[in-house]
Amino acid sequence: MNGTHKALLVVEDDPGLQSQMRWCFDDYEVAISGDRTDAINQFRRHQPGVVLLDLGLPPDPGGVTEGLATLTQILSMAPTTKIIIVTGDNDRANAVKAIGFGAYDFYQKPVDPETLALVVDRAYRVNILEQENQQLLSAQQAMPLEGIIGASPQLLNVCQTIEKIAPSDITTLLLGASGTGKELFAQALHNLSPRADEKIVAINCAAIPDNLLESELFGYEKGAFTGATKQTPGKIELANGGTLFLDEIGDLPFELQAKLLRFLQERVIERVGGRVEIPVDVRIICATHQDLKQHIEEGRFREDLYYRISEISIDIPPLKDREGDPLILAKAFLDRFNHEFNKGIRGFDKKAISAIENYEWPGNVREIESKLKRAVIMAEGNQISLDDLQLTHPTQEALPLNLKLVREDAERKAIQRALSHTDNNVSETAKALGITRPTLYSLFEKYGLNSK
Repeated sequence: MNGTHKALLVVEDDPGLQSQMRWCFDDYEVAISGDRTDAINQFRRHQPGVVLLDLGLPPDPGGVTEGLATLTQILSMAPTTKIIIVTGDNDRANAVKAIGFGAYDFYQKPVDPETLALVVDRAYRVNILEQENQQLLSAQQAMPLEGIIGASPQLLNVCQTIEKIAPSDITTLLLGASGTGKELFAQALHNLSPRADEKIVAINCAAIPDNLLESELFGYEKGAFTGATKQTPGKIELANGGTLFLDEIGDLPFELQAKLLRFLQERVIERVGGRVEIPVDVRIICATHQDLKQHIEEGRFREDLYYRISEISIDIPPLKDREGDPLILAKAFLDRFNHEFNKGIRGFDKKAISAIENYEWPGNVREIESKLKRAVIMAEGNQISLDDLQLTHPTQEALPLNLKLVREDAERKAIQRALSHTDNNVSETAKALGITRPTLYSLFEKYGLNSK
C-alpha cells in the first residue's frame, strides 16, 4: 500500500467472498487474509484503520475461537482500530459477543457492496476523527503553557525556558516575528509566576502617538497639560504588584527611553506634571520583532536600556521553523471554528495538508488562524480544500518518495530531537534512541551533526 489510498484489511477464508470484497471498495487499498497468522502479519505491515473480520477462520472454520483471537490481538496492538464483524444469519449471538470483546460493529451476510461500503466508510471516518482528536489532546497535554499549541522541539524549548524563569522576577525580553505569539508567552510567564493573582497590564509602544505615550506609561497630575482635568495613574502604576508587558519596546521614542531606564533602575516613577516619587513593584516583560542591536548601532535605542530589559532574552521561532506545528495548529483552529460557526467539517483533503505543511507562513500563527477562519466559513464540502485556504499546491513533495531518503531524514530528525530533549548529553541521547554511544557517534558523522 503506497499511502495514496485508505487502507482496509479483509480477513475472510472464503475465496468467493475474498474476490467480491477485493473489488467492492474502490477508494481503499484492500489487503486480503485467510487466517489469523497472515491477518496479523498484514495488519502489522499496512496498519489499516478498519478491518473486516469473519469469525470462522481455519483451523476452526466452524467456530469462533480463531476469529475472536484475531480480534483481541489486533486491538491489543492498535486499540483504535475499527473492526467490523462479517457474520452469517445464524451467528448473530457470536457477533454480539465480539462487540463485547471490542469490535466496532457487525454486518450480516449476504454482502451488499453498497451497504457494506457505507458501513466501512463510517468506521473509517470515526477512526480518523479519533486519531486527530488524540493528536490534538496529546499536543495540548504536552504543552505546559496555556494557550500555546504545538509539539515541535523548537517550541518545547521555549516553553521549558518560560517554566524555568517564571518563578523569578527577572526582566525578560521576548524576541520574534509578528504573529509568533509573544503576547501569549508573556501571559504564560505571568500565569506561572507568584504574581499570577495580580493583574498583567499591557501597553503597545507602537500603537500610541509619541506625545501621548509618556502620560500613558507614567500617568499625569491634574493640570499637567491641556485636557488633564484629573489626576490619572499610568500603566506602570496600575500594574503595581503584578506584571507590566511592554509590547514593541523597539518603537519606544528615544527621548522616553531615559525615563523608563530610571524607573527600571530605581523602581519609582513621577507622574507627568508631578514631583512626588511613587514606588512601584512590578515584573517587567518586554517584546519586539525588531533587531534592537541594530537600533543601538544606528543610535535609535539606548544600549544601557537594552541590557536592563534583556536580563534574559527568549527567541520565539517563526512557524516555518517549527516542525509539524502548522498542521497541529490548523487542526486546533479547525476544531475551534467548527464550534464557533456551528460547522461539521471533518478535516483537510490531501492537497490542503500538503500545502499547510509546505507553506512558509510569513504571518505565523496569526496568519494560519486567519486562513482557517475564512476556510471554515467558506467551505462547502466536509473537508477543507486548497481553494478554501487560498493556498497554492506546493511544487515539491513534503517528503521524498525514495524510502532510503525518507528513513535518513526521519533518523536525522529523531537524533536532533533526542539531543534537544537531553540538553545535548550524548549518553542520555543514545539511551533515548535505544542505541550505543559508538553507533550514535557514527550517525553524528553520517549526518554532519554534533552534540554541542
